[in-house]
Amino acid sequence: MNVEEFREFCLSLKGVEEGFPFGPETMVFKVMGKMFCLCGLESNPLQFNVKCNPEKAIELREEYSGVIPGYHMNKQHWNTIVMDGSFSDYQAKDWIVDSYNLIAATLPKKLIAELNQLP
Repeated sequence: MNVEEFREFCLSLKGVEEGFPFGPETMVFKVMGKMFCLCGLESNPLQFNVKCNPEKAIELREEYSGVIPGYHMNKQHWNTIVMDGSFSDYQAKDWIVDSYNLIAATLPKKLIAELNQLP
């Protein structure tokens, strides 16, 4: 997966918007205003941060060389995913969706209702 495919996938999720709050080098994706994924545009290979259940985060780090504690993030809850070939694009997309779902589940009821009404 390259950065364009990554971006397209993130934006395909319901209620997602893209922004650059940390400067032009870091692309941030939010669901209903809450960050669930961010990516440095200059990284080669592609790297991005996603939120993860703490127990699953440890399991993934032990299983895949391309999953490391979240760079500049709370390392208990965030992983940095390095597209190094140790896992498939499908798995990476699954981890993005997991992050999206974790964040969406913490939204206030009003925002969850708005999200559910989106096409």
